[in-house]
Formats: sequence, structure tokens, C-alpha cells
Amino acid sequence: MALFEGAGVAIVTPMKANGEVNYDKLGELLEFQIAGGTDAIIICGTTGEASTLSHEEHLECIRYTVSKVAGRIPVIAGTGSNCTETAVYLSTEAEKAGADGLLLVTPYYNKATQKGLIAHFANTAKAVDIPVILYNVPSRTGCTILPETAAALIKEADNIVGMKDATGNISQTLQTMYLCQGDIDMYSGNDDQIVPMLSVGGKGVISVLSNVAPKETHDICAKFFEGDVKGSLALQLKYLPLIENLFSEVNPIPVKAALNLMGMEVGPLRLPLTEMEDAHKEKLAAEMKKLGMIK
Repeated sequence: MALFEGAGVAIVTPMKANGEVNYDKLGELLEFQIAGGTDAIIICGTTGEASTLSHEEHLECIRYTVSKVAGRIPVIAGTGSNCTETAVYLSTEAEKAGADGLLLVTPYYNKATQKGLIAHFANTAKAVDIPVILYNVPSRTGCTILPETAAALIKEADNIVGMKDATGNISQTLQTMYLCQGDIDMYSGNDDQIVPMLSVGGKGVISVLSNVAPKETHDICAKFFEGDVKGSLALQLKYLPLIENLFSEVNPIPVKAALNLMGMEVGPLRLPLTEMEDAHKEKLAAEMKKLGMIK
């Protein structure tokens, strides 16, 4: 059984004006997501600015989320690192905190050979007993999990069960699924490719869009699973312009701007990320007004 099916939100980490994590606001966002029908919470991923959280903040965000969600939907903790020792540490602590699963990004900057990726992911996965989803996002990390590597990994570690695929390369996605012989659950890592991913047997999406449109992102998946492919596609197409605006600058700059436009008060970003450019923000606001998300 898949760790989850449908729309999992790659949730932002709200900050106070002084840059501290705003846990009270995080609690509000979690309730907003659950009320909107989100199928899973992914905490401390790219969208959650994990790379600029201290280890203590990172783990406290996971603990807080597990406690607040209280088993209502799965909580998946981003615990990847470009240091295997750090990934093992964060992963084992997330398991202790009660996370239902882990999201492990490919090592960034130092990257790795495919042999190195197998050793990195296998060592991290074997340190825990909970399910692991690999995160393949070469545009952010400069490192790709090749289909043959994914196939080797699911044999190497039984708890590697899924992949968040943000390659944008559907041919590579299909080759990965073929070589894994049905033993890997595939999730779209791109909001503009939810329906294409579902059409080839994907289990859902790990989504930025869900931050601002949880019900609609859930419904794209739910309608598809119910057999209403036309309805699912209509929603996917309706939100394509918004998705484009949510990625007009590096994630999570636009989605935090969007949440602030909605009055959610998620606060600033941590450097080196800076506030959204005015021209991009105006286009984002215009699209949100068109969709009735803001006045």
C-alpha cells in the first residue's frame, strides 16, 4: 500500500519578522491543509526552506507537525542532506518523532556518482524502519537518479518505496517504473504535470500549489482516481497559469508571497532567498484575483 495517494503538500515554514520559525502559524497552516482535504503533509522539504533551518529547528518542525497532525493524515519528513551522516541523523530523529515516512533528496553540490547514490540512499534507508520516498530533482541538485539506480535501490533497501519525480522527463519516469516492476510509487514533483503522472500510474503529487489551493489540488487527483479524467484535466489546465506564476522565481519565493497575499501571514524568507520582485508579484496577484483567491 502506498504511503499516501493524492495531493501531499510541500508545506512552507512560516517565519516571524525576526526570522524565527513561527510555530503557531505553522499550526494554522496545518489545519488549513487538513480542512482543505490535503492527503499528506511533507514538512521540511525544499518549499519549507530546510536548507536554512538549523538541525534543531528542522527536527522541532517535524516534532511539532507530527504532534499537531496527530495521525489524521500521514506526515512525511524531509531529511535528505548532501552528507550521508547528517541524512542518517535527521532520518533517525524523524522516525523517533513519529514521522510516517521520509523524503530523501539527492545529495546536492558535491553530487555523487550513481554508485555513490546507491550507497548514500541505502545507508540512510537502512538506518530506519519507516518508508522512504526518494526525491529526484536534478534542476536543484545537479544530480539525477537514473532508472537503473532506482531499480537497484528498491532491491537494496525494502523500505525505499517511492519517488518524487521532478525531472520533467516522462520517458525517464516510465523507464524507472518499468525497471522497478511495479515496486515503486511515483509522485509528480511538478504541479504542471499532475495529470500526466497519474496517467502513467502515478500515485499523486507532492505539491507547492497545495499550499494555496489544497482542495483544488486534492480534487485534481481525486477526480482522476474516480474516473473523471476530463474533470481532472480541466482543473489541471485551469490552474496552469497560477502554477507558472508560482515558479516565476525560485521556490518558495512566490508561494510565500501568494500566502501573504491571501492574508496567511507566513512572514519573510531566509537569505539567500529574498522577497519576490514587484513585477512578478503583480502578475501573481492578478492571476489569484482571476481565480477568486484574493480580492
